Amino acid sequence: MQKLKVGMLLFPDLTILDFTGPYDVFVKAPCFEVITIGENTAPLRAEGGLTLQAEVAMADCPQLDIIFVPGGRGINALLTNTNVLQFLQQQAGKAKYFTSVCTGALVLAAAGLLNGYKATTHWRSLELLRMFGVETVEARVVRDGNRITGGGVTAGIDFGLVLTALVGGEEMARIIQLQLEYNPEPPFRAGSPHTAGLPVLQKAKELTQPMLEARKKIIRQLLQDRASASATPTS
Repeated sequence: MQKLKVGMLLFPDLTILDFTGPYDVFVKAPCFEVITIGENTAPLRAEGGLTLQAEVAMADCPQLDIIFVPGGRGINALLTNTNVLQFLQQQAGKAKYFTSVCTGALVLAAAGLLNGYKATTHWRSLELLRMFGVETVEARVVRDGNRITGGGVTAGIDFGLVLTALVGGEEMARIIQLQLEYNPEPPFRAGSPHTAGLPVLQKAKELTQPMLEARKKIIRQLLQDRASASATPTS
């Protein structure tokens, strides 16, 4: 079986489960070759302080078959990181699939890779994705053509299994699901804004409001700068 190269982007302050959920699926699937990528190969700290290290720097990265971007606090810096956005755009020329989990979708959108596609992200960031003109769907996993996006954090496992089934077949994905004993029975029905209950929802919104506003400001400025640049006549 020919393996598809999955490039998983690492960056400071990523949400570790956004990355490790799909990673644990992909490394068990014989249809994938997993490559971790960073701006460089220096150690970096994920949210909470766990240290990670990319295998390959973007400048040395081979052509990928699948681009994957996780989310986390660190995407704020990526939204205007020209090196990262240009890397994604350059890889996009020959990549087969463009994928993300959680707020990684905002990075794909900032790179222009979700233009004209439906996508999802963490429930708290759906309005941010819409700021880029992306049609959003509130779901665990959304596939639109060769764009496959996962919802917030834990949806990364669902996403990984969906992509594995697409590339390697449903039986392979089912076997990996059993290996992972992915049979969730959460202790509370608080994993969705529709079931969490109003007090929990309000508190969660309060806790995430500063980050939401910071990202809105970044995206507004980014879109404004691009609009100004496109309106400026060239000599």
